[in-house]
Amino acid sequence: MGSRMAVAPAMKIVGNRLFSTAAIFRPAVFGFNNNAIRYGAAGPVFGPRFMGTAAVSAEEDGEEAKLTGGKKEDKAVMSYWGVEHKKVVKEDGSQWKWTCFRPWDTYSSDLSIDLGKHHLPVTWMDKLAQWTVKTLRWPTDIFFQRRYGCRAMMLETVAAVPGMVGGMLLHLSSLRRFEHSGGWIRSLLEEAENERMHLMTFMEVSQPRWYERALVIAVQGVFFNAYFLGYLISPKFAHRVVGYLEEEAIHSYTEFLKEIDKGNIDNVPAPAIAIDYWRLQPGATLRDVVMVVRADEAHHRDVNHYASDIHVQGLKLKELPAPVGYH
Repeated sequence: MGSRMAVAPAMKIVGNRLFSTAAIFRPAVFGFNNNAIRYGAAGPVFGPRFMGTAAVSAEEDGEEAKLTGGKKEDKAVMSYWGVEHKKVVKEDGSQWKWTCFRPWDTYSSDLSIDLGKHHLPVTWMDKLAQWTVKTLRWPTDIFFQRRYGCRAMMLETVAAVPGMVGGMLLHLSSLRRFEHSGGWIRSLLEEAENERMHLMTFMEVSQPRWYERALVIAVQGVFFNAYFLGYLISPKFAHRVVGYLEEEAIHSYTEFLKEIDKGNIDNVPAPAIAIDYWRLQPGATLRDVVMVVRADEAHHRDVNHYASDIHVQGLKLKELPAPVGYH
């Protein structure tokens, strides 16, 4: 009993010092966009949501309003770690509104590229690669038929996978072997990002239904793992498959253009994201978007057939410079 009576006052004093927030000063700098971690005289103390990203609480908003005379002033959110969001402007001085890409990522597509190029299958590997792509196209034709907007959107969810897988595996190989990649890591990741931007563009034109979203999850899971294993076993086969896949993409977008020209698909104004990404004219339409996307696919066709040819000749990709920035 005596020991309890002796400990209780001590715990009370220690508890007040350890757990009281009265001594915590208001932070001079906020972390990210909330008050997740507060810094003061007693060191860091975690806020209501442990390392959360919620907005500053209503109570803190009220305190700020009192300090500013009842007005809550707009201010830039500063990071404790020194990470700042710098304002980017266009050439005309207007503010850049996209965060998924920057002005230096944009380009004007080369529409003069030969769309009719085709790699004639000679070896059994080439024939197997072409047969694989033709087999994959059959269920796609049945499912989407003439709905080319949805078809394009779904196609890009698959087309963005090979570049990421190839770039990732080359990246890991470069780390294991302590050697350069010849720029091929960057080139393949550029391809993946470019295909993803195609998807972001067509998302503005056609919204997927719930069962199409479910299909994407299933197809992406199967295709990613299949391509991953295929690239580990034979990079030259994997790149050849993508080359033929891009040839089919060119065909699909050509049919898309025919439907627009016939009036079966409305030639609506181009999405704003497409105008900025491909540096299109302000009055650009969906037809212009399909034209530049088709040109992109033709460039991806060339890169992947070229990569496969390098392997066929018994060389490694790093031995020849990659076509970085080839659009």
